[in-house]
Amino acid sequence: MKIVICGAGEVGSSIAKYLSEEGGNLTIVDQDAELVREVSQNLDVTGVIGHASHPDVLERAGIADADMIIAVTYSDEVNMVACEIAHSMFKVPTKIARIRSQVYLRPEWADLYTNKAIPIDVIISPEVEVARAVKRRIETPGATDVIPLADDKVRLVGVRCNADTPITATPLRQLTSLFPDLKIVVVGIKRNDRVIIPRGDDEMFDGDDVYFVVASDQCQRALAAFGHEEAATRRAVILGGGNIGLFVAQQLEADHPEIKLKIIELDRERAEYLAQTLHRTIVIHGDVMSPEILAEAGVAGAGTVIAVTQNDETNILASLLAKKKGALRTVSLVNKSGYNTLVSSLGIDVIVNPRSITVSRILQHVRRGRIHSVYTIQDDFGELIEAEAMQTSGLVGKPLRELNLPTGTRIGVLIRKGQVIVPRGDTMVEGGDRIMMFAAKDAVKQVEKLFSVRLEFF
Repeated sequence: MKIVICGAGEVGSSIAKYLSEEGGNLTIVDQDAELVREVSQNLDVTGVIGHASHPDVLERAGIADADMIIAVTYSDEVNMVACEIAHSMFKVPTKIARIRSQVYLRPEWADLYTNKAIPIDVIISPEVEVARAVKRRIETPGATDVIPLADDKVRLVGVRCNADTPITATPLRQLTSLFPDLKIVVVGIKRNDRVIIPRGDDEMFDGDDVYFVVASDQCQRALAAFGHEEAATRRAVILGGGNIGLFVAQQLEADHPEIKLKIIELDRERAEYLAQTLHRTIVIHGDVMSPEILAEAGVAGAGTVIAVTQNDETNILASLLAKKKGALRTVSLVNKSGYNTLVSSLGIDVIVNPRSITVSRILQHVRRGRIHSVYTIQDDFGELIEAEAMQTSGLVGKPLRELNLPTGTRIGVLIRKGQVIVPRGDTMVEGGDRIMMFAAKDAVKQVEKLFSVRLEFF
């Protein structure tokens, strides 16, 4: 597949990194010569310096025979124009654009994104995606990560083990006997920055980040098995009233009227806008780093404090202040992946990475075959892939114990006719089954091939 990526910033370079490691034919375009030079030197990517919405620049990037354009520059307008040129002048089949301004995303302008207007096949809104991710974490206390799969029949859940986790130092195969009715499969463990694809003899230890797939209606039971029985949030304080903070507040107002909300915003004009826009949320004008303002907002004893300002360092420090003041749980927006290990050790409960979330949404439209969704788990950890097994797939018709699955993979659960099946050694995959499979980073390409539609199927 030949792909032109417009924008060599954090998102564009991350997409290039993932896809170049899988052998894709990639070109990246950006006006910043230094960014283009850095990406092209470190990755197997062709770099083109220039304005991403100029036809001659796109032509130099090889857009004429590209299968896809991914426009993720910092400018919504450049992204939209690049897709328009790719469609009208070069007939590129698939066009993906990042659109951040919510003015462009209002329902009344939905007809804007058609082949007769601005032909964008997939619109990614990072602020909306991040707000949804934050909301899921608030709804699932104890989890560091939550992603719904297969129409929310199952969920991928991340938890951090500590000294009080009751099932540490227990071989994973014993989980079945300890919780016979629990439909859960541990698919990945991160220990000291090392990825472990667990087998029956493996154990979990204090400090491990553990990812498991579980039937959605058993999510709370699974968290309880890991020692997480935190009470649902009744009071929440949002630090930062930008787009993400506003979207989180709006979603919580709509779906969780039982939660009492407060939001702190430094800019007076923005604070006044929030007060006019939100219905049940108390808006406080002030600095999230001020102990007096945090006390006024009632962070002491707040169920969840959500730090979503535009500055990573402010989010981290404000979360630590809130925790020190008595907040029960903190969620912090952190763009720089280099902070992840540090932040975890400081005691912040949940980290939300906008880049990782955006890349995940884009990758699910890049993957080939019968792949329905993709979720990128942390940087360099791996991917949880949701895919359909075709009748011609090599996965079908053999017991799982006889399948020669790629190294670095683990099947989580199967969905068959709406039923969640926890796979065992004698389980056989049938055509049409929806499979949740974890793949370490270097195994993703092989998993993609497993779910490719073979020519003889037609």
